Amino acid sequence: MDTGSPDAFTRMGTLGIEEEFFIVDAAGYPVSGTDDLVYGSDPPEPLAGRIDHELFKCTIETQTPLIEDVSTAETQLRRVREALVDHAAAHGYRIAGAGLHPAAKWRELDHARKPRYRSQLDRIQYPQHRNTTAGLHVHVGVDDPDKAVWIANELRWYLPPMLALSANSPFWNGFDTGLASTRAKIFEGLPNTGMPTAFENYDAFDRFERTMVEHGAIDDRGELWFDVRPHTGHGTVEVRTPDGQSELRIVLAFVEYVHALVMDLAERYADGESSMDIRREILDENKWRAMRHGRDASFIDRTGDGVVTLSEVIDREADRLGVTGIRTVLNDESGTARQRRLHDEYGLAALCDALCLDTEP
Repeated sequence: MDTGSPDAFTRMGTLGIEEEFFIVDAAGYPVSGTDDLVYGSDPPEPLAGRIDHELFKCTIETQTPLIEDVSTAETQLRRVREALVDHAAAHGYRIAGAGLHPAAKWRELDHARKPRYRSQLDRIQYPQHRNTTAGLHVHVGVDDPDKAVWIANELRWYLPPMLALSANSPFWNGFDTGLASTRAKIFEGLPNTGMPTAFENYDAFDRFERTMVEHGAIDDRGELWFDVRPHTGHGTVEVRTPDGQSELRIVLAFVEYVHALVMDLAERYADGESSMDIRREILDENKWRAMRHGRDASFIDRTGDGVVTLSEVIDREADRLGVTGIRTVLNDESGTARQRRLHDEYGLAALCDALCLDTEP
């Protein structure tokens, strides 16, 4: 049975970064390319053993090596991205980054033949058939299983502001949905997604994970696709909230923030801080606000007694944790606004080209 172990949680503060991208043609439109890039050739270092396809043949995922020191994250992530772009170019492809590709129409795209995905398509049907999403996943190592579960519980309030800041998917299936992060809403159509409930401790999470596998709800622990989860295989807390991005600096801002937030929560756990007492329905409402409004969202605060704007959250967090990237991202044009502006001013073709990694300065 593919479940994890409390023994996996041994190291505090290590990093792993997973990014999902779109394989596109010379003009920036989605194209089936995983047969060439994943199976038809040996990827260069540092991609060897750290590249895989996703559900569609036009989507691909990369993983960084284990990052021991957060200060080296930029160097390691840049190496992975540059290697992917070069690997794709050698086979006549480009790589694009966004939460959803604005030109991707799911009925016209090829699904991967990997048994894992064929099983999911058969079991889940329509919601998985249309799942053209791409996200950013940040793993932070935690040295104790109960601590990891407590941190994952506490992280939940911070996820909607994180989603609002990252929102980069206004277009889906060829039209503007009116949402800032359509990816998050499309992905929530799958089972075992969205905002998880709180778990009392590691044993409670382990029982849940095993129950889901034993009763056939999931094939393995990797199909618990919640916005945050203790990863019982890697010994990490995994944040899965942000939309995919084309710009490296934006990804690094979220990596810096997630790492600092997990480290801060670890200290608060050690100090015996009480768990957050907030209904999951409030967290769901905050996430909806992030999906719908992006940068213009406001959120019901942890106490439930007031509302706080995204800019207030980001300013507070940047000052409290001593991070700078998220404030810079907030002050720039949002991914959603940029996509709509480029589409309105220059058309779909220009937008597709602008999402490609090789156009980044």
